[in-house]
Amino acid sequence: MIKLPLECKFVAGVTSVDQIPKSIYMPEVAFAGRSNVGKSSLINALVGQKKCARVSASPGSTRQINFFLFANKVFLVDLPGYGYASISKSVRKAWDNLLLTYLKERPNLRRVFLLIDSRHGIKKNDEEMMEVLNNTAVVYQIVLTKIDKINNAAIIRSEIEERISNFAAAYPSVLLTSVKKSIGMQELRKNIL
Repeated sequence: MIKLPLECKFVAGVTSVDQIPKSIYMPEVAFAGRSNVGKSSLINALVGQKKCARVSASPGSTRQINFFLFANKVFLVDLPGYGYASISKSVRKAWDNLLLTYLKERPNLRRVFLLIDSRHGIKKNDEEMMEVLNNTAVVYQIVLTKIDKINNAAIIRSEIEERISNFAAAYPSVLLTSVKKSIGMQELRKNIL
């Protein structure tokens, strides 16, 4: 059992391609997902701190790539949420370019944890992100969030595992998590550390 809280330090917030740190000497894992899927809350639960990643009540608040040093062993990278409608096309294009550049140019990126709200399943823009990850040959693992709000988590996990079996970059097993009930945090920590 990993003892909490673990040290988590904010290192950098990146809003443009030229700000992406060039030489990170440690492995890193990234968290991607739709706006309001709970990325920042999950990061905070993962490290056992309430204020490591900034959590907001309004979707689309993470507007940059945030780098956190976790347990002095790995960088956690909080990517901007996708699927949030009330941003301009030019901002969306800039975010897409930033994200694509990050994914293509990170030799130390070990895995992207793709968060999916268990109540809604895989949406069209989740599939688009899966295609981006496949096309950039970045290994990703689906993490179902908010499983405390559904009754059939095992069935949904099984359906998604079958669905992703055709995606070359997809990690074969799906993780089940609930920040509210602390479900799956230990397993996710082990996967990262």
